[in-house]
Amino acid sequence: MKKKECPSCAMNVDESSKECPICGYGFIEQKPWIKYIAIFLIIVFLLTYFVL
Repeated sequence: MKKKECPSCAMNVDESSKECPICGYGFIEQKPWIKYIAIFLIIVFLLTYFVL
């Protein structure tokens, strides 16, 4: 069984848990496409900043 660490209380909980059973911290599922959009926007910003 895989575990992940709660960023709030540092307890190890199941990787599939939606919230920490100790402190109640809710784990947010990050969509994988958000990372690609952020990288794209950073590249566009840097290109417009250095080109203009």
